[in-house]
Amino acid sequence: MDRRTVAVVVTFNRLALLQRLVARLGEVEGLDEVLVVDNASTDGTGAWLAGTTTTGEVPVLARTLDHNKGGAGGFHDGLGWAIDRDADLVWLMDDDGLPEPGCLMTLLDHDFDFWGPLVVDEDHPADLVFPVRPPRTASALRTVEQARAKARGGVLADIVIPFNGVLVTRELVDRIGLPREEFFIWGDDVEYLWRAVEAGARVATITDAVVAHPSVGELGTPMAFGRTTYNHSPSDLKHYCMARNNLVNLRDYRGPLHAMAFVLKTIWFYTFTRPSLARLRLSASAMKDGLAGDYDGHERFLR
Repeated sequence: MDRRTVAVVVTFNRLALLQRLVARLGEVEGLDEVLVVDNASTDGTGAWLAGTTTTGEVPVLARTLDHNKGGAGGFHDGLGWAIDRDADLVWLMDDDGLPEPGCLMTLLDHDFDFWGPLVVDEDHPADLVFPVRPPRTASALRTVEQARAKARGGVLADIVIPFNGVLVTRELVDRIGLPREEFFIWGDDVEYLWRAVEAGARVATITDAVVAHPSVGELGTPMAFGRTTYNHSPSDLKHYCMARNNLVNLRDYRGPLHAMAFVLKTIWFYTFTRPSLARLRLSASAMKDGLAGDYDGHERFLR
């Protein structure tokens, strides 16, 4: 049975990348519609979208939000919009990814609840942009060769990089709801994945399906004499959201000991690895807000 497949793209102030992606989606076999959620961009994205109704033979619809709701708010609105438009499968992606033309059909050859492609470095396509660590393994897979060698029948079970070309079924959305829009950025994708897994969703990465993505650099700053890493960002907005949302996710899905370990890790990092009293204060404020259920604090960084 054919299932109606709708792509949802969330964008903010990256018009050139969005145009590249929308053009590529017009080349993708098996796609019924493209929905673009514009997070109140100020770079001409809204005007361009207003004049764009198709890509190839695929209809394109756009919605411009009245204010920037971040990736979390964009995917919350976009996924709900796709379900309202009778999507059976929703293909979620940011504006900076670029799926190979055969990516969707390769994904559709498999039947899961929440599944996606390998995400490779567009300048170094042998390398993964986001390393994957299969459950119950000690080391992350960092190259396409490693991932495909570890896969069984082209499938890495029980792991996926969310919101980078992932497919989600309507049935799963009906079961677990929409992403947490209040997270704004950082951790909303992980929370949605963990929620899906907790609900018994079948999750996988399909190693023959590929989405290219700009490099994000080395993920994680080494700390504690190189024994672990910390997600340090020079952006106060990103750090605030990371500290707030990560603590909430760990508390809700991994328990108080994991949450406390993250607090201690943050204290260590900004006391010894990158000493910063300002960052310790910002971390404390973010974590306090998360535990209190206050999700408005990031807005002060947007003004």
